Amino acid sequence: MISDRMSSTIWYISKYVTPPYAANVGTRGFWLLREFSRRGHKTVLITSDSNHLANPPKLNRQSLKEAVDGVEIHWLRTMKYKGARSLGRMISWLDFEWQLWKMPKSAIPNPNVLIVSSLSLLTIINGLWLRHKYGCRLIFEVRDIWPLTLVEVGRLSSWNPLVVLLSWVERIGYQRADLIVGTVPNLIEHVSEVTRNHSPVICIPQGIDPRILVRAQKLSKAYIDKNIPREKFIVCYAGAIGAANALETFLSCARELKFRDDIHFLIVGEGALKQKFENECLGYDNITFAPSIQKDAVSDLLGHTSLLYFSFQKASRLRFGQSLNKLIDYMLSGKPIIASYTGFPSMINEADCGSFVPAEDLNALRTEIERYADMPAEERARIGGRGRDWILKNRRFEALAAEYLHHLGLEAAAAS
Repeated sequence: MISDRMSSTIWYISKYVTPPYAANVGTRGFWLLREFSRRGHKTVLITSDSNHLANPPKLNRQSLKEAVDGVEIHWLRTMKYKGARSLGRMISWLDFEWQLWKMPKSAIPNPNVLIVSSLSLLTIINGLWLRHKYGCRLIFEVRDIWPLTLVEVGRLSSWNPLVVLLSWVERIGYQRADLIVGTVPNLIEHVSEVTRNHSPVICIPQGIDPRILVRAQKLSKAYIDKNIPREKFIVCYAGAIGAANALETFLSCARELKFRDDIHFLIVGEGALKQKFENECLGYDNITFAPSIQKDAVSDLLGHTSLLYFSFQKASRLRFGQSLNKLIDYMLSGKPIIASYTGFPSMINEADCGSFVPAEDLNALRTEIERYADMPAEERARIGGRGRDWILKNRRFEALAAEYLHHLGLEAAAAS
């Protein structure tokens, strides 16, 4: 173990982690590194300029070095792809590993700790080589459980060659890393199912994006007037509108509650199924589909609502839990939350700020929505307020970074 009295060099390698100026998502790793740096450690992020969720700098050479908030960032130029489910995306994974392997590293301080964060799982192979080269500790960070997600969401066979390859890589990572870090709370159960001979497992979940607390923007009056009814109990879903978001039960519930003139259902966002859902809800005056908004305006949007909603389809992978950025935004709003979710519970139950109902259970969802609608506003405010208090106490990156460093044996350096 690294001495807890020394300042260490921490490398964080992930194809899809970016500094905040380049993306609205994928910044968790950066905020952790920023906090490590503030606590006296040298931090290095190695990432890719090929990311369908980001706007990275344009590279006219093989790599680009920059410094952002005390974090040394190395962008690698890798093959571009067109969509999240394209073959090109997977080829881009291989290209990232090749560029990472041949990248000149002599000008970067040797790592004491190397964090390899999925996706892509393939980076753990480079991580094992780098640990051998530098004699550092290797942390395998799992932010999305692949290839299980490919099987359950992508509908691939467990015998698909890609799934077989990634399963082997996943098992090697679990067995040979010095520490496994998951963002979901019950990852250890999945790791134990994959291999009995695994490394220690801890959870460092998603945290509060610091920008949310200081850079909130207001919605335009025109947007509010067009999309958010006044003097109504607003049940809101904000986010992507696709198959993975399982909004069918929510919309069925809204149609069943059309007789409740006091309840209105608001869906904010874009996605592949939006037009289909809009067509199915034509003629229902209690349902509004509103355009997506900038992330900085989400807190203002949620302030106009009464009850917040998110959902998952029934899926075995959810027994390991979830860690949604959406849920952090929801809890910060101070509004109660209903989760249509069958899986390992966390956050909402810990904060006592809302309810879980079984996934795809229309009657249970309808009963719970009506219960909140008929509840005194003061009681709803108390429930929602508990969520905001809990998330501010438990999900700031300062606290998450301190816990991470504690597990790395570097807590004394963080406290100096």
